[in-house]
Amino acid sequence: MNLLLAEVAQATQRLADAGVPSPRFDAEELAAFVHGVKRGELHNVKDADFDARYWEAVARREAREPLQHITGRAFFRYLELAVGPGVFVPRPETESVVGWAIDAVRAMDVVEPLIVDLCTGSGAIALALGQEVPRSRVHAVELSEEALRYARKNVEGSRVVLHHGDALTALPELDGQVDLVVSNPPYIPLTEWEYVAPEARDHDPQLALFSGEDGLDTIRGIERTAHRLLRPGGVVVIEHADTQGGQVPWIFTEEKGWADAADHPDLNNRPRFATARRATP
Repeated sequence: MNLLLAEVAQATQRLADAGVPSPRFDAEELAAFVHGVKRGELHNVKDADFDARYWEAVARREAREPLQHITGRAFFRYLELAVGPGVFVPRPETESVVGWAIDAVRAMDVVEPLIVDLCTGSGAIALALGQEVPRSRVHAVELSEEALRYARKNVEGSRVVLHHGDALTALPELDGQVDLVVSNPPYIPLTEWEYVAPEARDHDPQLALFSGEDGLDTIRGIERTAHRLLRPGGVVVIEHADTQGGQVPWIFTEEKGWADAADHPDLNNRPRFATARRATP
């Protein structure tokens, strides 16, 4: 074992003792980042090339600063995104939301599908759809100026059109034309602040986390926006907390002009996102 791998083993124990959920992965990822190699190449780093800044990075992660804030990057499906303080770090569970959305758009058999991503944050969802759905026209909306700094950097050179605005009033010029509305909005109840993981509670922007007493305020607003934007037969896909399974589909009722409202599980078989279709008049 070389020096770096020995240090990684020590770092793994330190991170585990600090309650970090994935200590081995994080210790290796930090080592790879500091030394400019891939995780699978750590054994090739010579002892003389060990960089003591590794322990500075480990100490930051030990204090529960998000791994992605330390490295400045997050991986999402086939993307590498710039992230940091002021923007929500995309989570693996949102990849299931995007996968469903991609399948839904492909099933529509629309030549140039029109897609709107509300509360885009880093632009992760919008960029994944733009990359994986050929000839799609993707618009992304974000309210936070801080998050927009990262989104602008991430969408540069892509087909995504970025808008600074409120998801609840966004894009009236597209009313009745959109094929898919997708969103990972804030959905944590204010009453559950103390139960949120430190990485999110202390580092993700509050605007991206909390939404009223039951966590559903923004989702209720997005229901109205989605109904306004979608063409008849268009689809909305919206992420929610696993504890909100069963609640969100009831927001998309037949009385409000929706059909086929349903919940869907993530890879751990927990209810994670809801979908509905705008009913045909």
